Amino acid sequence: MAVGIFDSGLGGLTVLDVVATRLPEVPLVYFGDNAHAPYGVRTPDDIYDLTTAATQRLFDAGCDLVILACNTASAAALRRMQESWVPPGKRVLGVFVPLIEALTERQWGDNSPPREVAVKHVALFATPATVASRAFQRELAFRAIGVDVEAQACGGVVDAIEDGDMILAEALVRSHVDALQRKMPSPDAAVLGCTHYPLMEKIFQDALGPDVKVFSQASLVADSLADYLTRRPEMIGAGRESAFLTTGDPGRVSNRATQFLRRQITFTAA
Repeated sequence: MAVGIFDSGLGGLTVLDVVATRLPEVPLVYFGDNAHAPYGVRTPDDIYDLTTAATQRLFDAGCDLVILACNTASAAALRRMQESWVPPGKRVLGVFVPLIEALTERQWGDNSPPREVAVKHVALFATPATVASRAFQRELAFRAIGVDVEAQACGGVVDAIEDGDMILAEALVRSHVDALQRKMPSPDAAVLGCTHYPLMEKIFQDALGPDVKVFSQASLVADSLADYLTRRPEMIGAGRESAFLTTGDPGRVSNRATQFLRRQITFTAA
């Protein structure tokens, strides 16, 4: 009855942590492709190949449903995977849609035509590959009209977080917020379009100011997954054990993950 959660590195652990609290009865298999992280500077074809390989490994581990807890993979690979790769009886879901549904105040699964919403000016902070894909804007257009999105590619932030250098990460976040505000001085809302960024949410909020509502993903994805499994309980796979898998060095990744979540996490080689 396992569900798979994939990320190129450690950022998806922010999603796993909330999902584990929200759905304690569901075993979770986490796959971190740490040997090839970060994905944010890779080509779309490269991201697709790496993401499909990781997802297949999670299918092999007994997961029928895999969450791409990686915005870059969701942006660059998910649609292509769903259209031409995902085997019958399996599902792969991304992290954009729950975020956009919360931003536009639409119910989970609301497929009505796009309409005007309260927010008009949205700042998107994401990796260079996510920004280049324009996947966020495409998904938003399915649900809302009249929303101006200004995207800021936040180079270096993921690397700094993965390296545990939070002083550098904070400096980079403030620099990227400053660059965004030169293009869009007064956003109504800000979207943290990378699962690493919840660790810097307070810094983003402080830099943006109290009048900007900041949307982060972990709790939204957990709520969406819980709702999905209520409607589709057959998508809980056959796996019985939770696990943490990595393509990187298990000892090093375990140490970083333990620091990341502030609890003991032990990875094994994928």
